[in-house]
Amino acid sequence: MANPVSWQLYSENEEAWQAMLGDCTNAQSSIDLEQFIFINDEFGQKLINICKNRAKEGVRVRFLWDAAGSFTFWGSELVKELKDSGIKLLFWKTLIPGYFKVPNFRYWFFRNHRRTLVIDGKLGYSGSLCVDNRLKNWRDTNVRLQGSVINEMQGAFEQMWARATNKRPTKYKKSSKDEEFRYITNYPAPGRRHIYSEILKAIRKAEKYIYITTPYFVPTHRLLRTIKAASYRGVDVRLILPEKSDHYVADLGAKAFFKTLLSSGVKIYLYRGNMIHSKSITIDDAWATVGSMNLDSISLLYNFEANLITTNDRFAKKLKEYFFQDIYESVELNLKDWQKRPFYQKFLETMAHLIKRFL
Repeated sequence: MANPVSWQLYSENEEAWQAMLGDCTNAQSSIDLEQFIFINDEFGQKLINICKNRAKEGVRVRFLWDAAGSFTFWGSELVKELKDSGIKLLFWKTLIPGYFKVPNFRYWFFRNHRRTLVIDGKLGYSGSLCVDNRLKNWRDTNVRLQGSVINEMQGAFEQMWARATNKRPTKYKKSSKDEEFRYITNYPAPGRRHIYSEILKAIRKAEKYIYITTPYFVPTHRLLRTIKAASYRGVDVRLILPEKSDHYVADLGAKAFFKTLLSSGVKIYLYRGNMIHSKSITIDDAWATVGSMNLDSISLLYNFEANLITTNDRFAKKLKEYFFQDIYESVELNLKDWQKRPFYQKFLETMAHLIKRFL
Protein backbone atom coordinates (compact mmCIF):
# COMPACT_ATOMS: atom_id res chain seq x y z
CA MET A 1 0.00 0.00 0.00
CA ALA A 2 1.33 3.44 -0.95
CA ASN A 3 2.50 5.74 1.83
CA PRO A 4 0.01 8.55 2.46
CA VAL A 5 1.18 11.93 1.19
CA SER A 6 1.59 14.88 3.54
CA TRP A 7 2.00 18.37 2.13
CA GLN A 8 2.65 21.99 3.03
CA LEU A 9 1.93 24.87 0.66
CA TYR A 10 3.89 28.14 0.72
CA SER A 11 2.70 31.39 -0.82
CA GLU A 12 5.85 33.32 0.13
CA ASN A 13 9.31 32.52 -1.22
CA GLU A 14 11.13 33.42 1.99
CA GLU A 15 9.10 30.84 3.90
CA ALA A 16 9.73 28.15 1.26
CA TRP A 17 13.46 28.98 1.13
CA GLN A 18 13.87 28.62 4.89
CA ALA A 19 12.09 25.26 4.86
CA MET A 20 14.34 24.05 2.03
CA LEU A 21 17.49 25.16 3.86
CA GLY A 22 16.38 23.41 7.04
CA ASP A 23 15.66 20.13 5.28
CA CYS A 24 18.93 20.22 3.33
CA THR A 25 20.83 20.84 6.58
CA ASN A 26 19.32 17.64 7.97
CA ALA A 27 19.94 15.52 4.85
CA GLN A 28 21.40 12.12 5.67
CA SER A 29 21.97 10.40 2.33
CA SER A 30 21.15 12.57 -0.72
CA ILE A 31 20.22 16.00 -2.02
CA ASP A 32 19.04 16.25 -5.64
CA LEU A 33 18.25 19.71 -6.97
CA GLU A 34 16.88 20.44 -10.44
CA GLN A 35 16.51 24.15 -11.11
CA PHE A 36 16.00 26.51 -14.03
CA ILE A 37 17.49 29.64 -12.40
CA PHE A 38 20.23 29.43 -9.79
CA ILE A 39 22.03 32.64 -8.84
CA ASN A 40 24.95 32.75 -6.40
CA ASP A 41 23.48 35.45 -4.19
CA GLU A 42 22.46 35.48 -0.52
CA PHE A 43 20.06 32.54 -0.65
CA GLY A 44 22.00 30.68 -3.33
CA GLN A 45 25.21 30.91 -1.30
CA LYS A 46 23.46 29.66 1.84
CA LEU A 47 22.16 26.64 -0.06
CA ILE A 48 25.56 25.97 -1.62
CA ASN A 49 27.33 26.18 1.75
CA ILE A 50 24.87 23.75 3.33
CA CYS A 51 25.25 21.33 0.43
CA LYS A 52 29.07 21.58 0.61
CA ASN A 53 28.96 20.69 4.29
CA ARG A 54 26.63 17.76 3.71
CA ALA A 55 28.82 16.51 0.83
CA LYS A 56 31.83 16.54 3.19
CA GLU A 57 29.84 14.32 5.54
CA GLY A 58 29.25 11.78 2.79
CA VAL A 59 25.84 12.94 1.54
CA ARG A 60 25.48 12.56 -2.24
CA VAL A 61 24.68 16.00 -3.69
CA ARG A 62 23.66 16.46 -7.31
CA PHE A 63 22.75 19.74 -9.01
CA LEU A 64 21.10 19.80 -12.43
CA TRP A 65 20.71 23.37 -13.68
CA ASP A 66 19.61 24.70 -17.02
CA ALA A 67 22.51 26.40 -18.84
CA ALA A 68 20.31 29.27 -20.05
CA GLY A 69 18.44 29.93 -16.81
CA SER A 70 21.62 29.63 -14.72
CA PHE A 71 23.97 31.19 -17.28
CA THR A 72 25.91 33.18 -14.63
CA PHE A 73 27.30 29.86 -13.35
CA TRP A 74 28.05 28.22 -16.68
CA GLY A 75 31.82 28.17 -17.19
CA SER A 76 32.54 30.03 -13.93
CA GLU A 77 35.18 29.24 -11.30
CA LEU A 78 32.45 28.30 -8.85
CA VAL A 79 31.64 25.24 -10.95
CA LYS A 80 35.11 23.83 -10.22
CA GLU A 81 34.75 24.81 -6.58
CA LEU A 82 31.49 22.89 -6.28
CA LYS A 83 32.92 19.82 -7.96
CA ASP A 84 36.04 19.93 -5.77
CA SER A 85 33.79 19.92 -2.71
CA GLY A 86 32.21 16.65 -3.86
CA ILE A 87 29.05 18.06 -5.44
CA LYS A 88 28.09 16.66 -8.82
CA LEU A 89 26.97 19.46 -11.14
CA LEU A 90 25.51 19.18 -14.62
CA PHE A 91 24.15 21.89 -16.93
CA TRP A 92 21.20 21.08 -19.16
CA LYS A 93 22.08 21.86 -22.78
CA THR A 94 24.80 24.18 -23.96
CA LEU A 95 24.31 27.91 -24.42
CA ILE A 96 25.93 27.74 -27.86
CA PRO A 97 23.94 25.84 -30.52
CA GLY A 98 25.74 23.97 -33.27
CA TYR A 99 25.21 26.33 -36.19
CA PHE A 100 26.00 23.70 -38.79
CA LYS A 101 23.95 20.93 -37.23
CA VAL A 102 20.27 21.61 -37.62
CA PRO A 103 19.10 19.21 -34.86
CA ASN A 104 21.15 21.16 -32.32
CA PHE A 105 18.98 24.23 -32.83
CA ARG A 106 15.98 22.20 -31.78
CA TYR A 107 17.67 20.61 -28.78
CA TRP A 108 19.07 23.94 -27.63
CA PHE A 109 15.55 25.39 -27.66
CA PHE A 110 14.19 22.66 -25.35
CA ARG A 111 15.07 24.07 -21.93
CA ASN A 112 14.79 22.28 -18.58
CA HIS A 113 12.31 24.53 -16.76
CA ARG A 114 11.63 22.14 -13.85
CA ARG A 115 12.13 22.98 -10.17
CA THR A 116 12.55 19.77 -8.18
CA LEU A 117 14.32 19.23 -4.86
CA VAL A 118 14.40 15.70 -3.40
CA ILE A 119 16.08 15.00 -0.06
CA ASP A 120 17.00 11.48 1.13
CA GLY A 121 14.43 10.09 -1.30
CA LYS A 122 11.85 10.84 1.39
CA LEU A 123 10.75 14.45 1.02
CA GLY A 124 10.62 16.91 -1.83
CA TYR A 125 9.78 20.39 -3.03
CA SER A 126 8.26 21.66 -6.25
CA GLY A 127 6.61 24.80 -7.53
CA SER A 128 7.58 28.04 -9.23
CA LEU A 129 10.47 29.09 -6.98
CA CYS A 130 13.83 30.10 -8.46
CA VAL A 131 17.09 30.47 -6.54
CA ASP A 132 17.43 34.21 -7.07
CA ASN A 133 17.25 36.84 -4.32
CA ARG A 134 15.68 39.34 -6.73
CA LEU A 135 12.58 37.14 -6.68
CA LYS A 136 12.38 37.17 -2.88
CA ASN A 137 9.17 39.20 -2.78
CA TRP A 138 7.53 37.69 -5.85
CA ARG A 139 4.21 35.92 -5.36
CA ASP A 140 5.01 32.24 -5.94
CA THR A 141 3.36 28.99 -4.90
CA ASN A 142 5.54 26.10 -3.73
CA VAL A 143 4.87 22.82 -2.00
CA ARG A 144 6.76 20.52 0.39
CA LEU A 145 5.83 16.85 0.08
CA GLN A 146 6.37 13.54 1.85
CA GLY A 147 5.03 10.11 1.01
CA SER A 148 4.70 7.85 -2.01
CA VAL A 149 4.73 10.72 -4.54
CA ILE A 150 8.42 11.25 -3.74
CA ASN A 151 9.18 8.07 -5.71
CA GLU A 152 7.88 9.83 -8.83
CA MET A 153 9.83 12.99 -8.05
CA GLN A 154 13.02 10.97 -7.59
CA GLY A 155 12.34 8.97 -10.75
CA ALA A 156 11.74 12.11 -12.81
CA PHE A 157 15.03 13.57 -11.57
CA GLU A 158 16.92 10.37 -12.38
CA GLN A 159 15.57 10.42 -15.94
CA MET A 160 16.68 14.01 -16.53
CA TRP A 161 20.07 13.30 -14.97
CA ALA A 162 20.51 10.38 -17.36
CA ARG A 163 19.55 12.54 -20.35
CA ALA A 164 22.01 15.22 -19.25
CA THR A 165 24.79 12.60 -19.23
CA ASN A 166 23.68 11.20 -22.62
CA LYS A 167 22.65 7.91 -21.06
CA ARG A 168 19.49 5.98 -21.68
CA PRO A 169 16.87 7.15 -19.13
CA THR A 170 15.76 4.42 -16.75
CA LYS A 171 12.06 3.76 -16.32
CA TYR A 172 10.49 4.18 -12.91
CA LYS A 173 7.20 3.05 -11.42
CA LYS A 174 4.59 5.78 -11.71
CA SER A 175 1.63 6.24 -9.42
CA SER A 176 -1.74 4.94 -10.45
CA LYS A 177 -4.16 7.46 -11.91
CA ASP A 178 -6.42 6.62 -8.97
CA GLU A 179 -3.93 7.93 -6.41
CA GLU A 180 -4.49 11.38 -4.91
CA PHE A 181 -1.03 12.79 -5.66
CA ARG A 182 1.01 12.34 -8.82
CA TYR A 183 4.14 14.06 -10.10
CA ILE A 184 3.57 14.56 -13.81
CA THR A 185 6.20 15.64 -16.33
CA ASN A 186 6.13 17.27 -19.73
CA TYR A 187 8.55 16.15 -22.43
CA PRO A 188 8.64 18.24 -25.64
CA ALA A 189 7.40 15.55 -28.00
CA PRO A 190 3.95 14.49 -29.28
CA GLY A 191 2.27 12.08 -26.89
CA ARG A 192 4.59 12.96 -24.01
CA ARG A 193 3.21 16.35 -22.98
CA HIS A 194 1.51 14.74 -20.02
CA ILE A 195 0.85 17.85 -17.89
CA TYR A 196 -0.69 19.61 -20.88
CA SER A 197 -2.97 16.61 -21.53
CA GLU A 198 -4.01 16.35 -17.85
CA ILE A 199 -4.90 20.05 -17.73
CA LEU A 200 -7.03 19.78 -20.86
CA LYS A 201 -8.89 16.75 -19.47
CA ALA A 202 -9.53 18.44 -16.14
CA ILE A 203 -10.88 21.61 -17.78
CA ARG A 204 -13.21 19.56 -19.98
CA LYS A 205 -14.62 17.79 -16.89
CA ALA A 206 -15.09 21.00 -14.86
CA GLU A 207 -18.66 21.63 -13.67
CA LYS A 208 -18.47 24.54 -11.21
CA TYR A 209 -15.29 26.59 -11.46
CA ILE A 210 -11.80 26.82 -12.98
CA TYR A 211 -9.36 29.20 -11.26
CA ILE A 212 -6.05 29.72 -13.06
CA THR A 213 -3.00 31.68 -11.93
CA THR A 214 -0.08 32.01 -14.34
CA PRO A 215 2.60 34.64 -14.98
CA TYR A 216 2.52 34.16 -18.76
CA PHE A 217 -0.53 33.27 -20.83
CA VAL A 218 -0.06 32.59 -24.53
CA PRO A 219 -2.24 29.48 -24.96
CA THR A 220 -2.30 27.03 -27.81
CA HIS A 221 -5.44 27.10 -29.95
CA ARG A 222 -6.52 23.83 -28.34
CA LEU A 223 -6.17 25.15 -24.79
CA LEU A 224 -7.92 28.42 -25.65
CA ARG A 225 -10.82 26.57 -27.25
CA THR A 226 -11.13 24.27 -24.22
CA ILE A 227 -11.18 27.18 -21.74
CA LYS A 228 -13.79 29.07 -23.76
CA ALA A 229 -15.95 25.95 -24.10
CA ALA A 230 -15.97 25.57 -20.31
CA SER A 231 -17.12 29.15 -19.88
CA TYR A 232 -19.85 28.74 -22.52
CA ARG A 233 -21.30 25.76 -20.65
CA GLY A 234 -21.64 27.83 -17.48
CA VAL A 235 -18.41 27.08 -15.59
CA ASP A 236 -17.04 30.03 -13.58
CA VAL A 237 -13.67 30.54 -15.31
CA ARG A 238 -11.28 33.07 -13.78
CA LEU A 239 -7.72 33.93 -14.70
CA ILE A 240 -5.13 35.90 -12.70
CA LEU A 241 -2.13 37.37 -14.53
CA PRO A 242 0.42 40.00 -13.53
CA GLU A 243 -0.50 43.54 -14.51
CA LYS A 244 3.09 43.81 -15.68
CA SER A 245 5.42 40.82 -15.77
CA ASP A 246 9.17 40.64 -16.39
CA HIS A 247 8.51 39.73 -20.05
CA TYR A 248 7.03 42.66 -22.02
CA VAL A 249 6.49 40.75 -25.27
CA ALA A 250 4.82 37.84 -23.45
CA ASP A 251 2.49 40.38 -21.82
CA LEU A 252 1.54 41.65 -25.27
CA GLY A 253 0.98 38.09 -26.42
CA ALA A 254 -1.38 37.45 -23.49
CA LYS A 255 -3.35 40.65 -24.10
CA ALA A 256 -4.01 39.55 -27.68
CA PHE A 257 -6.31 36.86 -26.22
CA PHE A 258 -8.19 39.04 -23.73
CA LYS A 259 -11.00 40.15 -26.05
CA THR A 260 -12.03 36.66 -27.09
CA LEU A 261 -11.76 35.39 -23.50
CA LEU A 262 -13.81 38.25 -22.04
CA SER A 263 -16.39 37.82 -24.81
CA SER A 264 -16.81 34.18 -23.86
CA GLY A 265 -17.45 35.08 -20.21
CA VAL A 266 -14.00 34.37 -18.75
CA LYS A 267 -13.13 36.77 -15.92
CA ILE A 268 -9.61 38.21 -16.10
CA TYR A 269 -7.80 39.84 -13.19
CA LEU A 270 -4.51 41.73 -13.38
CA TYR A 271 -2.45 41.38 -10.21
CA ARG A 272 -1.10 44.71 -8.92
CA GLY A 273 1.13 43.45 -6.11
CA ASN A 274 4.69 42.27 -6.60
CA MET A 275 5.20 40.12 -9.69
CA ILE A 276 2.89 37.08 -9.50
CA HIS A 277 4.91 34.09 -10.67
CA SER A 278 2.65 31.34 -9.28
CA LYS A 279 1.64 28.55 -11.67
CA SER A 280 -1.46 26.85 -10.35
CA ILE A 281 -4.95 25.68 -11.32
CA THR A 282 -7.76 24.53 -9.06
CA ILE A 283 -11.05 23.06 -10.30
CA ASP A 284 -14.31 22.27 -8.47
CA ASP A 285 -12.58 21.70 -5.08
CA ALA A 286 -11.68 18.32 -6.60
CA TRP A 287 -8.59 18.75 -8.79
CA ALA A 288 -5.52 20.96 -8.57
CA THR A 289 -2.04 21.39 -9.95
CA VAL A 290 1.00 23.43 -8.99
CA GLY A 291 4.49 23.32 -10.42
CA SER A 292 6.77 24.83 -13.04
CA MET A 293 4.49 24.95 -16.09
CA ASN A 294 3.34 28.31 -17.46
CA LEU A 295 0.38 28.50 -19.81
CA ASP A 296 2.38 29.79 -22.76
CA SER A 297 3.51 28.05 -25.93
CA ILE A 298 7.14 27.71 -24.85
CA SER A 299 6.20 25.99 -21.60
CA LEU A 300 3.33 23.90 -22.98
CA LEU A 301 5.12 22.64 -26.09
CA TYR A 302 8.89 23.02 -25.82
CA ASN A 303 10.13 22.95 -22.21
CA PHE A 304 10.73 20.07 -19.86
CA GLU A 305 8.29 20.74 -17.01
CA ALA A 306 7.08 19.04 -13.83
CA ASN A 307 3.85 19.57 -11.87
CA LEU A 308 2.18 18.06 -8.87
CA ILE A 309 -1.38 17.01 -9.78
CA THR A 310 -3.82 16.04 -7.05
CA THR A 311 -7.46 15.19 -6.42
CA ASN A 312 -7.11 15.99 -2.72
CA ASP A 313 -9.96 18.36 -1.84
CA ARG A 314 -8.10 20.09 1.02
CA PHE A 315 -5.22 20.88 -1.31
CA ALA A 316 -7.58 22.25 -3.97
CA LYS A 317 -9.42 24.39 -1.42
CA LYS A 318 -6.13 25.80 -0.10
CA LEU A 319 -5.13 26.85 -3.61
CA LYS A 320 -8.58 28.39 -4.02
CA GLU A 321 -8.00 30.35 -0.81
CA TYR A 322 -4.73 31.70 -2.25
CA PHE A 323 -6.57 32.57 -5.46
CA PHE A 324 -9.12 34.80 -3.72
CA GLN A 325 -6.41 36.43 -1.62
CA ASP A 326 -4.69 37.36 -4.89
CA ILE A 327 -7.92 38.72 -6.36
CA TYR A 328 -7.99 41.29 -3.55
CA GLU A 329 -4.74 42.70 -4.97
CA SER A 330 -5.97 42.61 -8.55
CA VAL A 331 -8.17 44.65 -10.86
CA GLU A 332 -10.84 42.96 -12.98
CA LEU A 333 -10.95 43.75 -16.69
CA ASN A 334 -14.11 44.95 -18.41
CA LEU A 335 -14.80 44.06 -22.05
CA LYS A 336 -16.16 47.49 -23.02
CA ASP A 337 -13.23 49.32 -21.46
CA TRP A 338 -10.78 46.86 -23.00
CA GLN A 339 -12.14 47.52 -26.47
CA LYS A 340 -11.73 51.30 -26.02
CA ARG A 341 -7.95 51.15 -25.69
CA PRO A 342 -5.74 53.12 -28.14
CA PHE A 343 -5.06 51.61 -31.56
CA TYR A 344 -1.29 51.42 -31.05
CA GLN A 345 -1.74 49.07 -28.07
CA LYS A 346 -3.93 46.74 -30.12
CA PHE A 347 -1.43 46.88 -32.99
CA LEU A 348 1.48 45.82 -30.74
CA GLU A 349 -0.61 42.95 -29.39
CA THR A 350 -1.42 41.83 -32.93
CA MET A 351 2.28 41.82 -33.78
CA ALA A 352 3.04 39.73 -30.71
CA HIS A 353 0.24 37.35 -31.66
CA LEU A 354 2.05 36.56 -34.89
CA ILE A 355 4.94 35.02 -32.95
CA LYS A 356 2.79 33.34 -30.27
CA ARG A 357 4.40 29.92 -30.82
CA PHE A 358 7.67 31.39 -29.58
CA LEU A 359 6.29 33.11 -26.46
